[in-house]
Amino acid sequence: MKDINDIMPKVPNMRWGALMNQPPTNDKVEQMNKIFPNNGKWHTVFEEKDQITIDGKEILKKNPNKWT
Repeated sequence: MKDINDIMPKVPNMRWGALMNQPPTNDKVEQMNKIFPNNGKWHTVFEEKDQITIDGKEILKKNPNKWT
């Protein structure tokens, strides 16, 4: 399987790129600015109802009100 960075185009002066299954909102872009390094690489972000998969790693969404 090829890496996404081998397939996606190289964009000059790109901080990072994200291939997403849903259109991003301004809040999501701000969160991704904090997560992704400024190295010009592409990342995969697939968001579902109860989890987000970023570059193949699953992150469960939890309601902060239910944290113990």
